[in-house]
Amino acid sequence: QVQVVESGGGLVQAGGSLRLSCAASGRTFSSYSMGWFRQVPGKEREFVAAIRWSGLNIYDADSLKGRFTISRDNAKNTVYLQMNSLKPEDTAVYYCAATRGIVISRAENYNYWGQGTQVTVSS
Repeated sequence: QVQVVESGGGLVQAGGSLRLSCAASGRTFSSYSMGWFRQVPGKEREFVAAIRWSGLNIYDADSLKGRFTISRDNAKNTVYLQMNSLKPEDTAVYYCAATRGIVISRAENYNYWGQGTQVTVSS
């Protein structure tokens, strides 16, 4: 079992940057693929990015490529989401999640979720 806790959210002006962190507990963290999703009220949870346990395969939402970067440090049991050139439409609660599934771009394939961290981008 894995527990994940997100941090690093906050208020930032448009064009700014934030780095989200997701700290995971459990000795088997390195065997899980990790994903970031985001959600705004009234909308479905949206895929942002995911990374395989090996770190070799990274998947990004097409609309976010070039601005968001996912990475992981298995030695620290942590996955990161670097967000650059932030826009007001990036405002959402960002969630970190863990899975041993194959298709890692779908929220329903994730077993373990954090509580989320709020990101607010002002115009």
